[in-house]
Amino acid sequence: MDKYVIVSDATLDLPVSIIDEYGIRVIPMGVNIDGTEYSHYPDEREISIEEFYGKLKNGATLHTTQITPSIFMDFFSDILKQGLDILYIAFSSGLSGTYNTSQIVLRDLQEEFPDRKIYSIDSYCASIGEGLLVLNAAIQKNNGMNIEELREWTEQNKRRSRHWFTVKDLYFLKRGGRITSIEAFVGTALKIRPVLSTDEVGKLVVVSKIRGTRAELEFLVSKLEAEGTDLASQTVIIGHGDDLLKAQELENLIRGRNLVKDILISKIGPIIGTHTGPGMLALVFMGDNNK
Repeated sequence: MDKYVIVSDATLDLPVSIIDEYGIRVIPMGVNIDGTEYSHYPDEREISIEEFYGKLKNGATLHTTQITPSIFMDFFSDILKQGLDILYIAFSSGLSGTYNTSQIVLRDLQEEFPDRKIYSIDSYCASIGEGLLVLNAAIQKNNGMNIEELREWTEQNKRRSRHWFTVKDLYFLKRGGRITSIEAFVGTALKIRPVLSTDEVGKLVVVSKIRGTRAELEFLVSKLEAEGTDLASQTVIIGHGDDLLKAQELENLIRGRNLVKDILISKIGPIIGTHTGPGMLALVFMGDNNK
């Protein structure tokens, strides 16, 4: 059987321990903070996530950058030269041009490495939703799936990754064009937290609005109960934007109801955090393809 690796990008927001355990290769992504460029790696080697949120809270000017063709070319070439095939699971095309760029690069690489298998899959997912899909794909790989089988499995299961999250500061959604200035002003005054998810093409959509921490936690758990499938065998992921205590509250609520097999808590990194801000809380799990 040909050897292959699963590759993703730094938006997947998985803990570095999980990435290392499953041998997932992760392409770093860039964030510019007050004119200084940083590459975000899962091990936070250039800037820690805590430092990033500190700068965000202090009013830093930030923007993120896509993976360039040259970065893709260098990263993939290094793997292919080792005699390994590639299954790349990409950040949602509904939120970034990353996937489309990878397609262009892979066509060129296929000519240079005609004997290697190189596949790129649009996950339609972001952050820990992407991470959950990648983690489950890595588990399937460990269970013996070859690259062709895993490519098919990922295509069939990518729409099962359910994303539900809330944000604390509406300014970041307004800046990104997700809500209007009036919505942001009224929401902030009334302490309303919007609930977001992803649509069928991987774009973020505001689907509900709630008030109060308890209502926020209960809403997320209600989505898990209503949409999750085979929960007793699932590991779900909770993500947070520099608010570990609230993430642990959500974890305790889910564990107290004995809903799932296990729970991972992960930090939302700079690439997604730039657009959702501090205080973001997310829950992702696998659901039904038809919902």
